[in-house]
Amino acid sequence: MGMKSKYVHLFIAELHFPHLERVETYKSQLRRWITGNVTECPHNLFIFDEVDKMHPGIIDAVKPFLGSYGEIDGVNYRKSIFLFLSNTAGTDIAYKALQYWDEGKKREDISRKEMEEVIRQSAYNEEGGLWHSDLISSYSIDFYLPFLPLEKKHVKLCIRDNLLSKGYRVTEERLNRIANELQYFPPAKNVFSKSGCKRISQRVDVVVMEEEDE
Repeated sequence: MGMKSKYVHLFIAELHFPHLERVETYKSQLRRWITGNVTECPHNLFIFDEVDKMHPGIIDAVKPFLGSYGEIDGVNYRKSIFLFLSNTAGTDIAYKALQYWDEGKKREDISRKEMEEVIRQSAYNEEGGLWHSDLISSYSIDFYLPFLPLEKKHVKLCIRDNLLSKGYRVTEERLNRIANELQYFPPAKNVFSKSGCKRISQRVDVVVMEEEDE
């Protein structure tokens, strides 16, 4: 069932927690929601999206559920998964990837351990939902996984998949033409896509339409 499962819970910062003056209310509601669902079933997935846009303090409401306790009031929370999605540390992640590129190394060679402290420090100090968060200072988060910026070769793979899904012919010329429609950074090198693969579907349709009119 995926995201439609009643055991998968998605929270979007600007949708579910928009008002600064209601931070304490949101924290209480969040604790009750988590407790109620995990009491019913220990296997839940809680996804918090746009954490970088969340008001500081809200996300700390989940800290008791991420501890090493076997049970809290008879409920075992250790079988549930808490996933925090954020653009926090994006600049520092891109800088590290660019360092590797400048040294002639592949971005795939960047180790998780190497990135973990980069993300942890940035998340703790950047303005946003994890700013000075107890989740970070208490080492309650198990893993920090970066979304690395995409190079043009990765973008072309996205374009290829999109073309095939729409029944369009795939050629190297067409791949390059669509890839060149996107913007890249840093300006002097144009290594990484500014928008990842987000704008590809629309670009594919426009380019194919233009080719048919030529």
